Amino acid sequence: MKSKILAIFIILFLIASYAIKINATNQKDILNTEKLEDINSIDTGEIEDDDEEVDINEILETVADIEELEIESKIALIYDRASGNILYEKNGNKQTPMASTTKIMTAIVVLENANLTDVVTIDSKAAGTGGSRLGLKKNDKITVNDLLYGLMLRSGNDAAVALANYVGGSIDGFADMMNNKARELGLVNSHFIVPHGLDNDGHYTTAYELAKMADYALKIDKFKEIVSTKSTTINISGYPKAINNTNQLLGSIEGVYGVKTGFTNGAGRCLVSACKRNELDIITVIIGADTTKQRTADTIKLINYAYNNFEIVNIKEIIENEFCKWQRINQGRIFVNKGIENNVELLLEEPPYEKMAVEKEENVEIEVDSLFYLEAPVEENQVIGNVKVKKSGEVIEILDIMVQKEIRKKEIEDYLIIFAKKLLEGIDIRDML
Repeated sequence: MKSKILAIFIILFLIASYAIKINATNQKDILNTEKLEDINSIDTGEIEDDDEEVDINEILETVADIEELEIESKIALIYDRASGNILYEKNGNKQTPMASTTKIMTAIVVLENANLTDVVTIDSKAAGTGGSRLGLKKNDKITVNDLLYGLMLRSGNDAAVALANYVGGSIDGFADMMNNKARELGLVNSHFIVPHGLDNDGHYTTAYELAKMADYALKIDKFKEIVSTKSTTINISGYPKAINNTNQLLGSIEGVYGVKTGFTNGAGRCLVSACKRNELDIITVIIGADTTKQRTADTIKLINYAYNNFEIVNIKEIIENEFCKWQRINQGRIFVNKGIENNVELLLEEPPYEKMAVEKEENVEIEVDSLFYLEAPVEENQVIGNVKVKKSGEVIEILDIMVQKEIRKKEIEDYLIIFAKKLLEGIDIRDML
């Protein structure tokens, strides 16, 4: 009997020892993860201050009476979404770190390469990422959709790493996807190393190319829906979590519908904003502001400047109307020497955009130049002139004037046929010589 009791005691002792060992291992993993998070935060020295509150009304009063545009931030730009033209820039093509505005490209790549309903299991790398965080822990489960909201609203660096590892297989693999997308968009002054934007050598863009990224991203319905959301509730491992957008201009400034804030020591405080009032749709970029207040004030200045000084015109309609007027007067003057026919039908190259922003009261001029003497044969789509679009005397677009269909050269048979017709019509052939 005593031996049975002793055996039971030994078994219970072994079970308890094993349980204590497992618990200690789990505690060690948790401590290691927390330690890794602390190390990442300390090493980067880059904690986003996007939650820092500023008094929007106070800033609005401060900038209300400013007549001339004076931007304190190091880099600034206004981008016309209708035409892709720059309306204002300060160091707009200077390469610069971009902080969390990087996440615009991160979101683009994810939205084009993953399903929103996919469930991602958070690994230790994502859970241990420093800087601004969504608050993900190892083994948390969360959908791609909710990670994107955490990425763009809360600016979660842990969400960025989780998405990068899931979509690209690794940070390096995802960076390759980001750079491939940049090349596809024609971005020649942008290069990506990380998905979150913490400062890294070789990770840079320009204000102009950042605006082009945002413009492309905003054409994706889901992206626009996310960045225009003021607050929402996501689910992490089945538990709800309320998050707010770090972009304080949403709901505070008329027409603002995105896009992304950012801050690192290298980039300073950054803000990419999208704003639309009536037909004028713009993107503003601020990089290198010293404070959140300065970043906000400079963005509001850019928005006010754009809407006080620019308006949208239908440039395609203006070009077509002026070209039609020119055709009515001049098309019949075009002569094709030795051509089988002399009726030249013209075709005008399509303008690259339908509408564009121009300064109010600014004149848009259309200048048409064309050849009037052509030598057969004339090929289909042969360029014989151009239409210059001028704004304040500066040429901003040149469109080709082309011959719509081929006009072949007369052969001997054609001359014989014409000769016979003239004889039948009783016309003196000397008139043909």
